[in-house]
Amino acid sequence: MTDAPLSVLVEIAVDLANSLTNEDRFDRLLSAVRHAIPCDAVALLALREDVLVPLAAQGLSPDILGRRFKADEHPRFERLTQSRQPVRFAADCQLPDPYDGLLLATQGDLPVHACMGFPLYSDHRLIGLLTLDSLSAGVFDDISQKTLSILNALAAATLRSAELLNMLEYKASHAHEVALALTQEALSRDGGELIGESVAMAQLRREIRLVASSDFNVLVTGETGVGKELVARTLHMQSSRCNEPLVYVNCAAVPDALAESELFGHVRGAFTGANSDRMGKFMLADGGTLFLDEIGELSVAVQSKLLRALQSGEVQKVGRDKPEKVNVRVIAATNRDLAREVKAETFRADLYHRLSVYPIQVPPLRERDQDVLLLAGYFIAATRRKLGMEQIRLAQAVNEALLAYSWPGNVRELEHTISRAALRARSQQAGKRIVTILPEHCDLSVPLSSSTMSQSDHTVSSELASSHKPVNLKEETERFQRELIHRTLTEEQGNWAAAARALSLDRANLIRLAKRLGVHVERRHAVVRDKP
Repeated sequence: MTDAPLSVLVEIAVDLANSLTNEDRFDRLLSAVRHAIPCDAVALLALREDVLVPLAAQGLSPDILGRRFKADEHPRFERLTQSRQPVRFAADCQLPDPYDGLLLATQGDLPVHACMGFPLYSDHRLIGLLTLDSLSAGVFDDISQKTLSILNALAAATLRSAELLNMLEYKASHAHEVALALTQEALSRDGGELIGESVAMAQLRREIRLVASSDFNVLVTGETGVGKELVARTLHMQSSRCNEPLVYVNCAAVPDALAESELFGHVRGAFTGANSDRMGKFMLADGGTLFLDEIGELSVAVQSKLLRALQSGEVQKVGRDKPEKVNVRVIAATNRDLAREVKAETFRADLYHRLSVYPIQVPPLRERDQDVLLLAGYFIAATRRKLGMEQIRLAQAVNEALLAYSWPGNVRELEHTISRAALRARSQQAGKRIVTILPEHCDLSVPLSSSTMSQSDHTVSSELASSHKPVNLKEETERFQRELIHRTLTEEQGNWAAAARALSLDRANLIRLAKRLGVHVERRHAVVRDKP
């Protein structure tokens, strides 16, 4: 035989353009090769680092696909990997054959036979091998170089297309899964419903409806714990991007050195430790919404890079010169007064104006009137499910205390208060079908009015008043500080910086004070230890 039929070569070329699975594509390639060059066995192997991995085979033992061949351990494979052209081994070649004993057409050791291999290259890089074996010695000797070259090119193109599709499918699937995971995480944080019927909440809902349908950037402001994340999620869910990703970034948790990579991504080798390409949060949010929580924590250097992305609609991976277009709506949130920080030159004025196209102020809980009781009911229902309890109710005195308390930690503090109170009530009322939360379960520093105090409360109060027990001001002050720091750290999930802001203290001073008072953080929760 001198040349393969033209129809066979055309068939291989057409398969490259068809929408086939890789398994089908490989099988049709090997069948076409055997049609063009009759042989007893043919195999396609991919080179993964220094290991040859069989992808498809015909005429060989089925277990061949589970084997892995290190090229330098198999002389014939090694010779093929060092060649740029097809190699025909002499019938009497003494090099051991890696398929010895694996051909289905013969039992035991391979007799004198014909063996040929094609090194497959892509962009001057070896990506795999195509091997052919025949029990008829010399059968490959008369094949023209033209046919060999065409088969080599088509086989390489098949493998290259399959590998490229695998890579693209993996990247697309991975990016989709990551985006879905990030969206699910963002949507599940701190509940998912705006609860409240107060005037302040009605105004907030109107503003959300007004701006949600636009693509304006939104700056959500408010005190710690008011529910800024929930507002951001609601904005996304009411927007035209609701079916696209919502990607959450906690700016306070991103070190300056990694902020650019976190936001814009990086390419392999861009810096020490960059062992693979990484998509930044902007790319993951493409088509959807990027929520930048605690935006005020970004350094001025990172602010300038963020500003460029917002201005141009382009992001540039670390280590890559070419920028990429993105279509992202940005919602930012902060408990800081950014306007004041702009004046103090700790926050860029141009970024502030770019972010606050439409600012939304989330009202504190103390301005939401009866919403406190609605939220308490919401959290009680959630707590009952988590604890597997049949029913939880609030004593009337607790309702009054909840309304009278100022809630410096806002909705988050209320949620934690209800959770703790339910645990304490369950412990004291074990076995009861309906567990009642009483004032002593709530740890609220609110004096109850005489109208809400029971007779037993008055009795206890009178006993305390008549005892004339001396008060140590220093001890009572430290106790108050300890409890306040403990509660704030718990609400901020052990975040010292956030706790310091909530307490209007310098972070270093707060840490020193907490250490002196015996308050520590373990596994993101605050604990109080007795001072040595």
